[in-house]
Amino acid sequence: MWQELRAAVVMVIAFTVLTGLAYPLAMTGIAQVIFPWQANGSLVERDGKVVGSALIGQVFADDKYFHGRPSATTDTDPNDPTKTVPAPYNAQNSGGSNLGPTSKSLVDRVKEDAEKLKADKPIPVDLVTTSASGLDPDITPAAAAFQISRVAKARNMTESILADLVAEHTRGRTLGVLGEPRVNVLELNLALDRASPR
Repeated sequence: MWQELRAAVVMVIAFTVLTGLAYPLAMTGIAQVIFPWQANGSLVERDGKVVGSALIGQVFADDKYFHGRPSATTDTDPNDPTKTVPAPYNAQNSGGSNLGPTSKSLVDRVKEDAEKLKADKPIPVDLVTTSASGLDPDITPAAAAFQISRVAKARNMTESILADLVAEHTRGRTLGVLGEPRVNVLELNLALDRASPR
């Protein structure tokens, strides 16, 4: 019996060291060598200061900036821990709202968001719906194009300059087949600041 117990303890220790220490350290080391930017969170810097991550959206409310998708992430209400409050792009609480198309609260929120856009043209769906994670940093080229007139007016820029900026920051499908064309909102807004200082 002691032999079986000893073998089991040795195996637990060996696999703990192998899968709990050696493998994660090896993968971390390989990632740091091959993909250092991605392994460190894809952090975006401006003037030597980290301003965000290319992987997590941010709230841009000013008319001078392109806006991202709405976010359904929440956080604990500081006044009542049994409730939650909206906390857009909260990376610690990634997740969608899980509301279905027949949900009255979802329909009401989408209507409210659409009314805020004051549009006389079709609104791209990603400007009024959240992503599954609530953290999506990208919008469709159509959503970026929809916002050009607002940003141009707020910045006193021509729409053609902004259209060129959007086209320049539009990424195609990954490997030509995966996903959809997209525009990273943070990178576009940083380029916008460079093109038209505040």
